[in-house]
Amino acid sequence: MVYDVVIIGAGVSGCAIARELSRYDVNVCVLEREEDVCSGTSKANSGIVHAGYDARKGSLMAKLNVIGNEMMGKLSEELDFPFKRDGSLVVCTHKEELGGLQELFDRGIANGVKGMRILSRDEALSMEPNLSDETEGALFAPTAGIVCPFNLNIALAENAFVNGVLFRFNTEVKNIFAKEDGFWHLHTSNGEYIAKYVVNAGGVYADKFHNMVSEDKIHITPRRGQYFLLDRNVTGFVSRTIFPQPTKYGKGVLVSPTVHGNIIIGPNAEDIDDKDGVNTTAEGMEELLKKGTLNVKGMNVARDVITSFAGLRAHEDGHEFIIKELEDAPHFIDAAGIESPGLTSCPAIGKMVGDMLKEKMNLQDKERWIATRKGIINPFKLDLKERNELIKKEPAYGNMICRCESVTEGQIIDAIRRPLGARSLDGIKRRTRTGMGRCQAGFCSPKVMDILSRELDLPLEKITKKGGNSSIVTGETKGEVE
Repeated sequence: MVYDVVIIGAGVSGCAIARELSRYDVNVCVLEREEDVCSGTSKANSGIVHAGYDARKGSLMAKLNVIGNEMMGKLSEELDFPFKRDGSLVVCTHKEELGGLQELFDRGIANGVKGMRILSRDEALSMEPNLSDETEGALFAPTAGIVCPFNLNIALAENAFVNGVLFRFNTEVKNIFAKEDGFWHLHTSNGEYIAKYVVNAGGVYADKFHNMVSEDKIHITPRRGQYFLLDRNVTGFVSRTIFPQPTKYGKGVLVSPTVHGNIIIGPNAEDIDDKDGVNTTAEGMEELLKKGTLNVKGMNVARDVITSFAGLRAHEDGHEFIIKELEDAPHFIDAAGIESPGLTSCPAIGKMVGDMLKEKMNLQDKERWIATRKGIINPFKLDLKERNELIKKEPAYGNMICRCESVTEGQIIDAIRRPLGARSLDGIKRRTRTGMGRCQAGFCSPKVMDILSRELDLPLEKITKKGGNSSIVTGETKGEVE
């Protein structure tokens, strides 16, 4: 079969592009090497919707950041994922560096960021009382926000899927080449795929795919960032994202609320060679402990950490998004170098690539396109009468599975049965937050495995943490009970 478009990668960029293309009468397939969407860079980040004052004036990063920020509110309403526009503060703790706030302000104005203000020490402390006593001033950006990166990615994918986009998981692209038939041929771990157009949204591997087809080589460095996630007992400690003044390595170690009520601290920045190097390190944890409280006082980070994790940013050498059709590889379109603010920019990236292909392929609108999607029902967001009616109709919503995050069996079943449903513990976790609480799945994992086994009609030995060889159990330790 020849697809009109094959998209490599099911992160936020690939899924935003897929959703945009699903508006049109076009045959689209997304190839993903992992067992689920949101399994790479998109699952391990700060969840920040940046205002747009960081990127260089005139850059594609700057343009798409601001556009993506403006699109996020409507998108969250259409696709039913958590998003909150709570604002951010860039905090200056040295009087001689106050001029840096003005530079950020001026850049933000040039980039089109709205509503920014430079605050005095007293204004900043009035807004966020737990800022460091060393605070000298701050840049306030009210358009910044926070989002659930998992639900954003999953919502884009589900909506694309119900509008006809195919997803092929456990399908790693090994080689790409053009034949005399004029099509792109993609050799994968799951057979050959043929396409008229290829969109490269391969994250940290995007340079690998680009370099397979182009003489104009690019290079992407995996930039590892490590994080702490704090328990909900510190909810409200800060109400906005708190940034230090940025350096050449990025925006620095932030302290921010999440849309789910935790506090997140991170990331640090370390350039590594391993494109799969998402392990945390003792040095990285020590750095977060040191830097995480420089701009915020009074937190007992070591006591309140419930988990740590690391993610990779796809840092292209030119520190710029590469979104274009390659001159020496017609019909091959890069969406490469998508590092921060890539999460913020993803709706704009999707539209940019979608518009590009609409023009090139003369795509026509579908007669019926489904613009909305509903997320998993949370019974605890219903009033008592509605909740009781739901449980009466579907008793599984009355069976608590994850005590820390108050997740019921009904929600887990929904996560499995819905479009592009979960097939692993991590798939359930990203869709429902099962296992994200203080016990970190110590209580609920066996119960979730039983539900997965029952719903997927698989033995427990086939239930995995994240697909592949990540099985949890290998067999029985006792014989059959008579």
